[in-house]
Amino acid sequence: MAAIDFYFSTLSPYAYLAGNRLEKLAERHAAQITYKPFDIMALFPRTGGTPPKDRHPARQEYRLIELERQARKLAMPMNLKPAHWPTNAAPSSYAIIAAQKAGGGDLGALVQGVLRACWAEEKDIAEDAVIRDCLTAAGFDPALADSGLLVGAETYGQNLEDAVSAGVFGAPFYITEDGAKFWGQDRLDDLDRHLSEQ
Repeated sequence: MAAIDFYFSTLSPYAYLAGNRLEKLAERHAAQITYKPFDIMALFPRTGGTPPKDRHPARQEYRLIELERQARKLAMPMNLKPAHWPTNAAPSSYAIIAAQKAGGGDLGALVQGVLRACWAEEKDIAEDAVIRDCLTAAGFDPALADSGLLVGAETYGQNLEDAVSAGVFGAPFYITEDGAKFWGQDRLDDLDRHLSEQ
């Protein structure tokens, strides 16, 4: 069975724009996805990146143009300047990590639900009630929002170290078990092609 490490941030608009395409792709190729949420703001200074707020105005402007363009192309609703962004990504990431460990629900739906809450529904994904709603909607026990705090924090930190070691510098980032790397939701077709050639 093929395997894909999916590095992402629950704050990433481009991870939101990926929608469920990774999950559909994995299903076609009978590939297993390991979801690895990490702290992208901590990643940037370690890999030569710059947080959006610190980028040159021309880069900030083009980022919004590109987000709007991609959202329109994918027919996905999107708030270019969400009311609750940036926010603390750790609580939602801990819940995803706990859900992945617990099993029993639809992990892809949970990730997409959290991202949609931020980028299309004007919700604060750092809030316990929002995380519990996302867990419930994806078929998980909402109590994972509480019980996963300890292991979630440890794994969240390890995911960042894994990302740096693996050469990840942005999100979403996909790495196959043979070491092929794909950065961005607009590279999913390339990932699909790569898996077809294996």
